[in-house]
Amino acid sequence: MYSANETRYDTMQYRRCGRSGIRLPAISLGLWHNFGGVDDFENSRAMVRRAFELGITHFDLANNYGPPPGSAESNFGEILRLDLKPYRDELIISSKAGYDMWPGPYGNWGSRKYLLASLDQSLKRMGLEYVDIFYSHRPDPETPLEETMSALDQAVRSGRALYAGISNYNPEQTAAAVKILRGLGTPCLIHQPKYSMFERTPERGLLSVLGNEGVGAIAFCPLAQGLLTDRYLKGIPADARAAKPHGFLKQRDIDEGHLAKVRALNELARERGQSLAQMALAWVLRDGRMTSALIGASRVEQIEQNVAALADLAFTDKNLARIDAILTGGV
Repeated sequence: MYSANETRYDTMQYRRCGRSGIRLPAISLGLWHNFGGVDDFENSRAMVRRAFELGITHFDLANNYGPPPGSAESNFGEILRLDLKPYRDELIISSKAGYDMWPGPYGNWGSRKYLLASLDQSLKRMGLEYVDIFYSHRPDPETPLEETMSALDQAVRSGRALYAGISNYNPEQTAAAVKILRGLGTPCLIHQPKYSMFERTPERGLLSVLGNEGVGAIAFCPLAQGLLTDRYLKGIPADARAAKPHGFLKQRDIDEGHLAKVRALNELARERGQSLAQMALAWVLRDGRMTSALIGASRVEQIEQNVAALADLAFTDKNLARIDAILTGGV
């Protein structure tokens, strides 16, 4: 029988999620990759257990995570059954719906039918009565925003979710969604944008909306799917995401322009006494409007190393100016 260590909350930092009553760990674990049916279950299980022992209480999933779609939730449900069921009230478990999940016109996007049917399937796969956060995974250009948000509201009111969230919404869509949810009496808890040194779009209005509205933010792909680590400094390893046919990071994304920036950033990280991954996570968390950074992992050691980023989240103005110069090609 698994028993978590008693010191699991001693070193993790927890941040208030917007103006809510929820605090999330500064580092959260995402199960987008390496937790599906094509992956080694015992390795996935070891990573979830180690994350919890390091104070990571938030585990982020979606209906389509795998591959195959749904298998990450099924595997996580088995890990809950085997190991973490006694600790359910210590966990924040999230899921999402918005991408293609099953055939026909009701298996995608943002209709009430799709979102609520998907949530029911997710709960069944994980063996849960509720998720803590249920997200609209992406805006639907053809479904009225009011319908999508009312589905999130219904998910909360029915007890199938405790909080509502959105992901991949631009600033204008976010402001509108937040207003609708507030009017329904189910405030938007959190937004999950793609945010890293290589993807700074949230700085162009989104973070301001979230800060003004009191909505939390959790960055996905803060390490640019591994590009902001030392894994690609000397080429593409055989076990890297870019080498896998089912991965989203492609070999064409790893061009010499990006690698030159990665090498320069790596040098600065070494001067700071950090790995590149640790500096990249610290950089995302430098903004007080960011609640958490969502990491992926393929090995237990990666989780341990990423959590160690919290030992130094401070940047001097000179550090930040140098990073900006590197990213804009000035260095």
